[in-house]
Amino acid sequence: MTLHPPQQPMTGHEATVLGRDDEIERILRCVAREPGTPQTLLLLGGEGTGRTTVLRHVRKRAAADGVLVLSAQGWAEDPGHAHACLRQLLTPQVRGELTALPAAQQRALTALSGADDGDRAELHAAVTALLDRLAAARPVLVCVDDADQCDRAFLEALLTAARLLPGRPLTVLLAARHEADLPGSPPGSETLRLGPLGDAPAAALLDRQPTAPTGRRRLEILAEAEGNPLALVELSRGVPGPTGATRHPLTEHVFGVRLDALPPRTRRALLYAAAAGPGETVGAVMAALGTGDLAVWAPAEAAALVALVEDRLDFRHPLARSAAYLRRPAKERQQAHRDLAKIAVLPEARARHLAATTVGPNAFVAALLGDSAWRRGDAVAATTALEQAARLSPQQPVRARRLAEALTAAHMVGDPGWVRELHGRLLQESADPEHVCAAAGALASVLSQESAQREAFEVLADAAEHFPVIDRTHALALAGLAAAIADQSGLPEHTAALSTLLDRARRAHGSGRWHPAAAGPLVRLDTPHTRRALEALVTAVARPESATGSHSGLGRPESAPHTALPTGSYASPTGSYASPTGSYASPGGSDAAQPTGPGTPPDAPDTSPATPDAPAARVVLAVVARHADEADVDLGQSRTADDRLRSARAFGLRGWSVLPLVDTLLAIGRFPEAETVIQDALAEAEVLRLPRLQADLEAQALTVQALRGTLTEAPRLTPAVWRAVCLDENRATHARLLRARGLAALALGDVEGSWRQLRELFTADGTPLHPHLSARSIAELAVAAQRTGRSAEVLPILERVRAEQGERPSTRMTLLLHHAAAMVGPDDEADEHFQLALVNHAAGRWPWERGQVRFDYAIRLRRRRRTLEARRQLTTVLETAERLGAGALAAAARIELRASGAAPDPKSPGPLEELTAQQRQIVQFAASGLSNREIGERLFLSPRTVGSHLYNVYPKLGISSRHQLRDLVQDR
Repeated sequence: MTLHPPQQPMTGHEATVLGRDDEIERILRCVAREPGTPQTLLLLGGEGTGRTTVLRHVRKRAAADGVLVLSAQGWAEDPGHAHACLRQLLTPQVRGELTALPAAQQRALTALSGADDGDRAELHAAVTALLDRLAAARPVLVCVDDADQCDRAFLEALLTAARLLPGRPLTVLLAARHEADLPGSPPGSETLRLGPLGDAPAAALLDRQPTAPTGRRRLEILAEAEGNPLALVELSRGVPGPTGATRHPLTEHVFGVRLDALPPRTRRALLYAAAAGPGETVGAVMAALGTGDLAVWAPAEAAALVALVEDRLDFRHPLARSAAYLRRPAKERQQAHRDLAKIAVLPEARARHLAATTVGPNAFVAALLGDSAWRRGDAVAATTALEQAARLSPQQPVRARRLAEALTAAHMVGDPGWVRELHGRLLQESADPEHVCAAAGALASVLSQESAQREAFEVLADAAEHFPVIDRTHALALAGLAAAIADQSGLPEHTAALSTLLDRARRAHGSGRWHPAAAGPLVRLDTPHTRRALEALVTAVARPESATGSHSGLGRPESAPHTALPTGSYASPTGSYASPTGSYASPGGSDAAQPTGPGTPPDAPDTSPATPDAPAARVVLAVVARHADEADVDLGQSRTADDRLRSARAFGLRGWSVLPLVDTLLAIGRFPEAETVIQDALAEAEVLRLPRLQADLEAQALTVQALRGTLTEAPRLTPAVWRAVCLDENRATHARLLRARGLAALALGDVEGSWRQLRELFTADGTPLHPHLSARSIAELAVAAQRTGRSAEVLPILERVRAEQGERPSTRMTLLLHHAAAMVGPDDEADEHFQLALVNHAAGRWPWERGQVRFDYAIRLRRRRRTLEARRQLTTVLETAERLGAGALAAAARIELRASGAAPDPKSPGPLEELTAQQRQIVQFAASGLSNREIGERLFLSPRTVGSHLYNVYPKLGISSRHQLRDLVQDR
């Protein structure tokens, strides 16, 4: 029997099939007979991969487009199997066309018995004639599901017709499990393979189920199902198995039949393999079984239940593992875990198996689970182990401590349901101030990442009454979290309350009762250096003007010179704010060492490393550096933290660092890297259902598209995500959205629309919507104002931003302020501001923003007939834009160069020749119509890597979308 996943429940998504967009669009392009597309398609996929769902969707889409759809489905147990599939194609509408065929062909098509060798030629001719007649009137799509169970004569007739009718609008689509079961396909056929769903589509499908799980159970099912749609549906319905597997009558019947037919010793071996879990070696399983005979697996291999490759055994279907475990009695399962525990080498494996044999509280097993929870460095596994350790702990104080550790680990994972579940259990278990504060921090973090900034800040404000009696590092960590929430909300009342929270945290004592090491290696903050960074973070958010230079040495190695940010004067039309080190207008530079900022805690001398290894500490340092516009420190810390947190599956922590990281990557023009980070983080945010983070990442993705010049139409954002986010209490998100829409409008030529979006970054009286992000868009606002004739409206805003930066703005802000002043200030001072923006070489750390300054300066020079100077600036702009992949800026620079009279270089290579060999391969495959998944299979790359390469080459090729590749390649 062939398994088909139940039809996906559709609630407002009737027109979607989750995770199969590439395959469906490829099939529909073939149905539309686009140039270069094949006439015959094979759709291959294992049990439960969704072949039938894809076919159903394709049929509906094709029929809606006026295509005649003929459908059939194979079934080996059909008593009339010989002609069963052919009869399904002969609908009443089709039968009406039979009378136009010769009598012999009519008999061949309507015969009740199978065709022998002598009749096959007649059958082939009859099917060809029928399809030729139908396709003469309208496009025809023949869909055959479970084609491997149709009679061979029918399939051969279909493929023969496709081969003989190349000029007709006819498409033959065959779906099957294995290509080997089908007759040879005609030349030019194409094969599409349905693999597992990606993480985000798999999570979306699971969440659509009537009994959709939440919290830990949800993550377990996602891991157990391995992206198989049927497994996701079935595992959401039953009782827990070895690693989250569940029992359901359908799967028990289908896989149970195969299992029951196996010898007892093989069934026992499969039980041990299922209990061992993915990743265990065959040698270890056989050692637990007490046998060295590999023949024990042969019947299971023959039944296609498992695959044995070297020392690894894989269940061919996730539900096969579930059935192999759950069909055995509880006593046998317990013995399997006991035997596996005896041979386990890794402490965490031994602890897990012993826990599976334990019914009631057991202090010894609980201690094993707690001690080994973080050995794999995986936040999900650690949380599961710590939660189980708490359950098995007989003593209340130990149970409460382990629950607090589990909650801290769950907050690192970032799943709101899991955090809320453990949060409620911990507060019921303990009223200890340390535990109450730990619960508050975990809950506030997920509330913020969901969207509820006011509630999150209120939770921390309520917990602050315990600060005087908890450990000082713990209190500072919560104050730092409050600062991060205030930075996200942008609400003045939150910013104003930070000073009080910091004062309370400073009064906390070193109780020594908070043990961050027990919560895992990711969150160690208990070093003097990191405590200073936490204070610097709170101060930077509470008083933004204090950020620049005051804490700039925190992220640098102690062996390096402790230098501040390059700072200097901002020369306004009425004077200048001079720094002690001189003006940017002088070539002598302006870097200077800075003393430690005010409020430095009286810690003992810091002998710890200046850049702690814990990712949480690196995140703190990166955010402080971001507020100070120290891009090099920010990137160094953020990248290291991001890599560690991604590999540890700790998106709850990663969510606090990934947005600032992308903001910095965009500011310095590293668009391909930003795009890769965005897509990866967006998938994680979708899986964990964190709408605010999704919204921020979508806005940043739109910004990348606008800057790279890959927008082809008005931007589309996910309505459900943005409906879940209150922009009033998420002003950082609102600011990112406004800037993204403003840049997108500008990229599409809508200058008025760009002005309207960017203007909302400041209120009517010039107050910034967000204290940090609004100011960083002042130059873009000035450009939009100048192009729409609204320069006078921006001047008061510019003066306010300038004043709020203090006397020592960062190098980046000095660049942006000069750029803005050159665009909207007095015309006779514009040249001076352009030159002041460009003269400081330290501004080279922001090449994209500096390139924008050069571009606008070049336009001014050209319009004043200083053509040679304009060309020099534009040449530099073009080189910078091409190097960064800033397609929009590169295209604009080329236009201005042509307007200045510069001739194109006849010796310059074509755009394809400038690509790497691998990029040219990907472009050629994409131009031929292959999907990212298909290209990846041919080049041994992931679909995400293929997509990243394509986004990188679009600006270099001067195009903005995939369909333009075909014309570009054909023109070559």
